[in-house]
Amino acid sequence: MNVWRSAGITLEMIKWEHSIFALPFALTGAMLAARGFPSLKTLLWILVCMVAARSAAMAFNRLADADLDAANPRTAMRALPAGHLSRGFVGAFTLLSSGIFFLGASQLNRLTLWLAPLALAILFAYSYTKRFTRWSHLVLGLSLGIAPSAAWIAVRGRLDPRILLLTAAVLCWVAGFDMLYACQDYEHDRTVGLRSIPASLGLTRAFWLARGLHLAAFVLLLAMVPVFGLGKIALAGVLVVGLLLLYEHSLVSPKDLSRLNAAFFTMNGVIAMVYFLFTATELLWMARR
Repeated sequence: MNVWRSAGITLEMIKWEHSIFALPFALTGAMLAARGFPSLKTLLWILVCMVAARSAAMAFNRLADADLDAANPRTAMRALPAGHLSRGFVGAFTLLSSGIFFLGASQLNRLTLWLAPLALAILFAYSYTKRFTRWSHLVLGLSLGIAPSAAWIAVRGRLDPRILLLTAAVLCWVAGFDMLYACQDYEHDRTVGLRSIPASLGLTRAFWLARGLHLAAFVLLLAMVPVFGLGKIALAGVLVVGLLLLYEHSLVSPKDLSRLNAAFFTMNGVIAMVYFLFTATELLWMARR
């Protein structure tokens, strides 16, 4: 029973369900590289790498932020500050997940394996950026944004500059919604001296910056259509994403954060899946012609 309880708490700690934010973009990168579905073996190892890297990063973040979480009423009941899991257990889980990530990278190609330490370093470094820079949101965006480029490399064994458009789009998208999410800790972050755009510039400016980043993400996704030779289905997907971003921003304002969870968790998951499904449909349609 204790094993099952610890497993459940661990899954809650790493927020495994939030994999839907980055995974669809990684799959999009893989399908763009393959111009359709990659081989089943490659696809499975990409999934292993994605889940393992994200699990390691989330567990490491909980370790790095344990004391900060304990001091924040919103996060005080997380597994580590609440005493549901020990630091030793979370540390071991981080090492195990990292090992699985490196194993998965070794099963793809040489460049994937060589770049694996850099990818993990970026994921781990994010956990400390809020202590010294207001732009930690961009680092988080990069952490998720490298997923499509990594998946491209996993399929092709080399990097094509075109896929960096999708990396940049994901970076802007994630940084924008992370700025909105950080608004709920505005008072706490200012009190304890943590850095974020809302704490540094105020809620209103944070909202405008988030809107600007989401506009940039939309433009980058639009640019991908001609760059990759995609058609009307992919273009329709980008337009739907644009409408969903507008709806997401209509849910919250600097004066009303009550629907922030709906904007952050639900809508962003929908946006990622919509973009993947439209792009994947386009690629499969093109492959059949």
